[in-house]
Amino acid sequence: MAISAYRLDQLPGLSPTQAHNMAQLGLTSTDQLRRYGASAARRQNLAQKMQVPLRYVTKWVILADLAQVPGVGCQFNGLLLHAGIMSVAQLAECTAQGLYTRLRRLHVATLQRNDLCPSADQVNLWIQQAKAIVREA
Repeated sequence: MAISAYRLDQLPGLSPTQAHNMAQLGLTSTDQLRRYGASAARRQNLAQKMQVPLRYVTKWVILADLAQVPGVGCQFNGLLLHAGIMSVAQLAECTAQGLYTRLRRLHVATLQRNDLCPSADQVNLWIQQAKAIVREA
């Protein structure tokens, strides 16, 4: 399965200035950030270089990890993070119905609506794609 990679300026929660600063450090895609951020020491180093709290870098690395799932990308990675999903491996362990229910509740609680929530079929696809990524790793 081909891993999805996006320009860092598409990553939710990353300002244009922060994306530019990462580019100055040689990080221009979500896949590069995901690989670089696999090490705690590198995440700490990046936080120091960018002069941001470590929790910001940690969040960006988690979002970059989730973005590699083709059906999730940068459109739904933030939603998954808010639902408590912190990695592709964790997504692969979810049940479709359980995650769909959690996402629907999150949508209703935060947006006061359910029509923007991904479908149960989309959630199932994400889990299957995550399982394939985990198998290939």
